[in-house]
Amino acid sequence: MRSETHNNKERPIELEISGMTCSSCAARIEKNLNRIDGVDASVNYATEKARVVASGDVDVADLIAQVEETGYQAAEPARHGGGAHDHGGLAGEETDHELDELRQRMIGSIVLAIPVILMSMVEAFQFEYWQWASLTLAAPVVVWAAWPFHRATWQNLRHGAATMDTLVTMGISAAFIWSLYALFFGTAGEPGMTHPFEISVSPTDGADNIYLEVAAGVTMFLVAGRYFELSSKRRASSAMRALLEMGASEATLLVDGVESTVPVERLQVGDEFVVRPGEKVATDGEVVSGHSAIDQSMLTGESIPVEVGPADGVTGATVNAGGRLVVRATRVGAETQLARMARMVEDAQSGKAPVQRLADRISGVFVPIVIGIAVATLGAWLGAGFPAEAAFTAAVAVLIIACPCALGLATPTALLVGTGRGARIGVLIKGPEILESTRRVDTIVLDKTGTVTAGEMDLTAVHSADGTDRDELLKLAGSLESFSEHPIARAVADAASEEFGELPVPEDFQSIEGKGIQGIVNGHALLVGRASLVEEWSQDVPTELEALRVRSESEGATVVVVSWDGRVRGLLVVSDTVKPTSPEAIAQLRGLGLEPVLLTGDNRAAANKVASLVGIDRVVAEVLPDEKVDVIKELQSEGRTVAMVGDGVNDAPALAQADLGLAMGTGTDVAIETADITLVRGDLRSSADAIRLSRRTLGTIKVNLFWAFAYNVAAIPLAAFGLLNPMLAGAAMAVSSVFVVGNSLRLRSFRSRAGGTAEPNQKEN
Repeated sequence: MRSETHNNKERPIELEISGMTCSSCAARIEKNLNRIDGVDASVNYATEKARVVASGDVDVADLIAQVEETGYQAAEPARHGGGAHDHGGLAGEETDHELDELRQRMIGSIVLAIPVILMSMVEAFQFEYWQWASLTLAAPVVVWAAWPFHRATWQNLRHGAATMDTLVTMGISAAFIWSLYALFFGTAGEPGMTHPFEISVSPTDGADNIYLEVAAGVTMFLVAGRYFELSSKRRASSAMRALLEMGASEATLLVDGVESTVPVERLQVGDEFVVRPGEKVATDGEVVSGHSAIDQSMLTGESIPVEVGPADGVTGATVNAGGRLVVRATRVGAETQLARMARMVEDAQSGKAPVQRLADRISGVFVPIVIGIAVATLGAWLGAGFPAEAAFTAAVAVLIIACPCALGLATPTALLVGTGRGARIGVLIKGPEILESTRRVDTIVLDKTGTVTAGEMDLTAVHSADGTDRDELLKLAGSLESFSEHPIARAVADAASEEFGELPVPEDFQSIEGKGIQGIVNGHALLVGRASLVEEWSQDVPTELEALRVRSESEGATVVVVSWDGRVRGLLVVSDTVKPTSPEAIAQLRGLGLEPVLLTGDNRAAANKVASLVGIDRVVAEVLPDEKVDVIKELQSEGRTVAMVGDGVNDAPALAQADLGLAMGTGTDVAIETADITLVRGDLRSSADAIRLSRRTLGTIKVNLFWAFAYNVAAIPLAAFGLLNPMLAGAAMAVSSVFVVGNSLRLRSFRSRAGGTAEPNQKEN
């Protein structure tokens, strides 16, 4: 059926594909999907998914029909409530069944094939009718254990295609049929027949040898290889599943003081729900009442719980480690942070790096080329006068050794594990193409406020005039400032509240725009604000305080002058403090070969002060928001490859302009959507983690591709020249795929350094 909508708006569609057995299958499906007008498709063998961008009147039914016409099955992912609780239908429901079936075939083939191999390789086991016993044991292996290969070959042949399964079926069937011929029509079936096992092909005089050990042994190795490959792929995507399953399944809804337990999918924005100690926060929200500590380790990797109270935000899937909270939902379903994280990880895993597209193209044409090489090998051996048995053996070895499985798995498995591991430590990589950028980056531009610094004003010093008590100064100023919503006022009021508890209530309060506030507290007439405010009242700042004011402002701090009863009583110094982890983060970035640049709209004195505290040499200050892009362009014009770390709306254009954009997860949605990598923690050290992980993932991909290419390039000539027994070829082919997946799984050992613990013996680049 066609959709009734006829417009050119592009829309993303995801399909789960079943029936694929190798990367050439994925290449065929992708090619056929892209033949549909208005479709841009990418099929990933490792994730068993197709990502389609469709326009015009193309709908899901068209895409599924095209996949089925190609010889495979497709379905939309099953959805259960949206957001973080979406689970794929095909992959989720068939995983156990598929693995169980493969496990049974693997165990059966091992039990039956090993005696066949032993009898063929060890002459001591070759009793009078051993060859017929071998046939009895090998037949179920070739027919039953290898059935998935034969079934896929037949399905592909019906659609005029050849895949890796075609090579396997041809090789196994040829070995088995030759053995039947030798047993029934040659001399191999005679009682007492013996023959030694040889690694290479030796020309003989005809049909006196059987290849049942090849047929059974190759099947055993390939079924075992496919089982461990599939099992490893499931493990590789386990981080994604763990992320999806992290959220709460139920919420305690609070309506008019009455609590009721409901599925989390029923929560709506604005609903209030209760979170008791030890429970997961049901969805993103804002604390309405209660105080507690929230354990965010499962989401951010940060082990220290965060204190929250009324008006503080909390994230779904985090755990309430303290008191009872009442939370108002602000985001539900697909809009929650957990769902967005899962979506970003899935997008990255389903995408393709440029190097993977090359591997896919090679896999797509590899099978017919290999069949051609096998036919040429057979003809060359026969043409050179060698017996048919030797020619046949070399041709079968070519068919079996050449399967391009390792080539197709090289990139997607590393992406699966790398991006999944990143999600666990709070690093979300938007797409596989990002990995190449991290390798080239040599300069990293850091926004100051909210990135290097906390982005929140704190009271850093209190200076009282002679004869004025420091505590009285802070208490009176804090009392008056508590009636103001200005960030500087909040910093003073919070510091006073923390130190003295309940503050006096002002008897009068008035805000003076751009200068400060005035009012009456405990009978004292107060002025709190800029120096210009007290000067208007003909009050002078004492000489010793004036020197402190000038010095503090030269260092980038904001100074609040406090006066009461006609005389200046002291100064309060407020500043945006450097995050404690920023100096360590800068050191880690330098260790990765990056030059840090501090970029800010603040005055140069404040910027230089922050830069000196964290160890940055190059500072670009007093830059307007729209000028940040120009700074990035200027650095790029110097031949630099630039990464940018920011968190605000005004950082979004610069993040987009940079070769690599990293957004703090604590920042604005605009910045996060624009960036290539999101750092969930808001810890600058995570930027170093992101680059290390990306580079290590890219390095793993390169090792995998080198192994896969080198293996095929080296092995095919060996097989063609008769230097490789077909059974050993089957074992080597299976081992190559398992090696690639196993090498990718090593990325699971990646450790974040945001906790200050270096990962031992880790290659940075």
